[in-house]
Amino acid sequence: MGPGTVTAARIHKGQLQGRPGEEGSLAFDRFPNVALSKTYNVDHQVTDSAATATAFLCGVKANYGTLGVGPKVKRGDCNAIKTESNITCFAELAQRAGKATGFVTTSRVTHATPAPLYARTADRMWEGDSELPEEAKEGGCVDIAAQLLGPVGSNLNVVMGGGRKFLLPNTEPDPEQSQSRGLREDGRNLVVEWMRDKETRRFQAKYAYDQSSFDSIEPSETDYMLGLFEYSHMKYESERSMEENGEPSLAEMVQKAIQVMQANEKGFFLLVEGARIDHAHHSSTARRALEEVLSMEKAVLAAMQQVNLDETLIVVTADHSHPLTISSYATRGNPILGEYVDFMPYTTLSYANGPGYRSSPRPNLTNVITDTYVYQQASAVPSRIVSHDGTDVGIYATGPMAHLFHSTHEQHYIYHVMSYASCLDVSGKHCQRLRDPAFYRSHSTLDAASINERTLLYGEVHAGAHKVQLWVALHSIIIILFILKL
Repeated sequence: MGPGTVTAARIHKGQLQGRPGEEGSLAFDRFPNVALSKTYNVDHQVTDSAATATAFLCGVKANYGTLGVGPKVKRGDCNAIKTESNITCFAELAQRAGKATGFVTTSRVTHATPAPLYARTADRMWEGDSELPEEAKEGGCVDIAAQLLGPVGSNLNVVMGGGRKFLLPNTEPDPEQSQSRGLREDGRNLVVEWMRDKETRRFQAKYAYDQSSFDSIEPSETDYMLGLFEYSHMKYESERSMEENGEPSLAEMVQKAIQVMQANEKGFFLLVEGARIDHAHHSSTARRALEEVLSMEKAVLAAMQQVNLDETLIVVTADHSHPLTISSYATRGNPILGEYVDFMPYTTLSYANGPGYRSSPRPNLTNVITDTYVYQQASAVPSRIVSHDGTDVGIYATGPMAHLFHSTHEQHYIYHVMSYASCLDVSGKHCQRLRDPAFYRSHSTLDAASINERTLLYGEVHAGAHKVQLWVALHSIIIILFILKL
């Protein structure tokens, strides 16, 4: 969700409302603090989602394709995890402090962005035991899905998304797609194990796999909630069924997640991912991508309506961008999914690479409908999918300590702001002393400098490096792709 995607989605929203579009705004456009995030990895100029999620959720830059581990772990190196992955990701920090934690996503719950919250692996593709190479199995590496039952994963209060296939055994049919079976080769049913773990610890746990079972869950009677609404990824919003056997929207999941976690008086951390923006871009289907952004915007609004913004830090950002461009000299109000005529019409939106490549001479798009969900925008270079790109992405923040997002930051800086703001960092001394709002206002720029000083290339933090004490009212954090309540 890079700058081009945000701009195009903003215009698309306005045009759906019957306006020219350019003058409008998305909910997070109006957040008071805006910055940029540099998304490169230790070993790649253009990133994948696993390494970038590790940056903002774990505080270190990592190698391409790895998640929840430090920069000394190379992709596929199972043995290195045992000796070189001593980092603490944000969910673990929050759990140590007694906060509720969770995530909702429209991807598989074992996918690259949410997984660093609870899993450590040398390869993002090791989502289930069926995906582990023999060498990794022999080396004792654990698949990502199994780590949902690990020390951090088992204490996530809310887990919602898709991806049942990596949690169910290959002997058991999927509850919605009876022709499909789980993929686990070890015979484990992780859904049953998840429920049993909560029952053993005498918690009230609920599991949902469709809209009906989701709607039946009463948040006030729920300590832990697991929602797995698809065999693989959840559906695009444009394809989502509203029937009882359908699945909830991202906004509905966010609303229920917060309702479950708000019972914790110490606050909560919630990660929210609109994952299918990325998938639509990979397919070169721009309308799908833009409407997934609008779906995510509804999730932002749902979060804002559920919390007290005086004590909740909300951060909206992206793990990476895509090479979407808004080109031509289109006039004001020209349909963003439409065409511009330069001797022959061509689409305003296009990609640098992807499956939408058309060979020369360029095709005549007269009478071609270009605003459908399946239309593939043109690509300059032919490739199987649209790639990511290395452009900086936006950080939009509101709530306590949002002022610490103020310039162009390393991506792992996000983690350090969250941990500092919620008093979960290495010292926390700033939360033990001065709590005068006037002091907070007069020292805000110095505090940002303090954090920058201790946030090094690989996110290493020196204990005792805080130089300024600040008043903190943070109760929770929401990161969309976050949320933190302090």
